[in-house]
Amino acid sequence: MIETLTRIPVAHYSNLKARAGYSIKIDKTEIALFKVTNGEVYALENRSPHPKGGVLSEGLVSGNYVYCPVYDWKISLVDGTVQAPDEGKVQTYQVEIKENIIFIVL
Repeated sequence: MIETLTRIPVAHYSNLKARAGYSIKIDKTEIALFKVTNGEVYALENRSPHPKGGVLSEGLVSGNYVYCPVYDWKISLVDGTVQAPDEGKVQTYQVEIKENIIFIVL
């Protein structure tokens, strides 16, 4: 069985500022977009894996990590893994950029 991927346009690349988070919604899923200083864009679910949560798009971005604004957990933008000593993982989403448009691939 061949899986069909859907590319959903979500933002203009030129509108994203480096080291800032942006919240988008696809159906009922909240996703945080992050543009890092080298220009790469990452997409994660917009909720910290901490039991009490936290909105990641409001977090501080440093390198390829975002810090949960509520609990200061350090989370990889690349693979969604929470860094030790904390534990957990958030969903990541594939990003494509074409002609200034950012797409999330589902």
